Amino acid sequence: MLDIELIRKDRASVEAALSKRLDPSEVSRSLSAIAELDKQRRELIGDIDAERARRKEEARAFGAAKAAGQAVEPTTRDAKAALQELEERLAAVQEQLTTAMSELPNLPAEDVVAGGKEANVVVKVFGEAPKIDNVRDHVTLANELGLVDFERGVKLGGSGFWIYTGWGARLEWALVNWFIDRHFSAGYQFMLPPHLLLDSAGYAAGQFPKFYDDVFHISTDDDERGRFLLPTSETAILGAYQNEIFDTADLPHKAYAYTPCYRSEKAGSHSDERGTVRGHQFNKVEIFQFTTPEDGEKTLEEMVDYAEDLVSSLGLHFRRSLLAAGDSSASMRKTIDIEVWMPSTGKYKEVSSVSWAGDYQARRAGIRYRVPGSKNNRFVHTLNGSALATSRIFPAILEQFQQPDGSVLVPEVLRDKVGTDRIVKPTKRR
Repeated sequence: MLDIELIRKDRASVEAALSKRLDPSEVSRSLSAIAELDKQRRELIGDIDAERARRKEEARAFGAAKAAGQAVEPTTRDAKAALQELEERLAAVQEQLTTAMSELPNLPAEDVVAGGKEANVVVKVFGEAPKIDNVRDHVTLANELGLVDFERGVKLGGSGFWIYTGWGARLEWALVNWFIDRHFSAGYQFMLPPHLLLDSAGYAAGQFPKFYDDVFHISTDDDERGRFLLPTSETAILGAYQNEIFDTADLPHKAYAYTPCYRSEKAGSHSDERGTVRGHQFNKVEIFQFTTPEDGEKTLEEMVDYAEDLVSSLGLHFRRSLLAAGDSSASMRKTIDIEVWMPSTGKYKEVSSVSWAGDYQARRAGIRYRVPGSKNNRFVHTLNGSALATSRIFPAILEQFQQPDGSVLVPEVLRDKVGTDRIVKPTKRR
């Protein structure tokens, strides 16, 4: 969440930054409510301190009088009840303030423009779009080549599910394994986290409470803590380090995880969201870094370059876009999307969002680092990136590498793992 001190000292700049992604009147109301709650909180803390001082003075005076053999008149004021009432009021105000602060999104970076998707800025285009006659979409290709069984996927899980089959399963698994090998070689620590997470992990990542309904929740007994299926392994990697303190020498700390991702959001009906492009379960390998504030923006560029190298190594045509404030995740200061070309729709689709959260997530998760020569610990900066989401790389490969004879070439870097250089139509569909 945001630093309350920043709101106290420079509310105008906070209001201006948040207005890039929210309605200005909504921002003004939220900050006014927070300022009032903060004022009440500080006044109550002052009242509690004063009440404790009175109790201490009364006890001292009582003891001194008794020691001197003086008659002591019993006080008619119930000091204990008065203090308890103040403390209860403070707890209630603190809870309201914490809730209000947790609902504020992150402050966009200075170079992030206001607006929604329409305001995104294309920064760079890599390579040229392949020239393909009689383009077929990835759903058609997947069906013809026996790579994905959409009908049986729906039979098993309902709308928004599918089954990779045959060479399609080999291609999907080759992608996952190639990403895993690349990240390990790049110095990231490999993690295989639980898929069921406590609600505290969703709060730490900034997904809860605002996006609470976008994930699958697990029904629990009243005395159990809430759990949900992770929507991205970003949530698990961050959550694993809640309330921990890094040594400065251990930063940056790089980690990555492979997991399926589970989303309750509905799949779109548009042609560019068909097939495996959007569903309730998909595979993704996520990279994550914890670093110092001074290295935050530099690390973002490093991670973007790294994710782009993955896409480039696959031989795909793609572009880089800087997201506008309203199209970025609420937790992120700055997000850069890597988008691959989909020939069948003539559009680009995001396959990686690389984001810099600043200290927003670290404040929620209580993750700090020790500053040499200082008694105070500082919040780390967190960054994450898809590297990559296979459910979109997979269709991009099918469409960009389709051949006139109906086959699909396998990217060179994957051929050893897939076991072939070309996927052809099976003689018999199982």
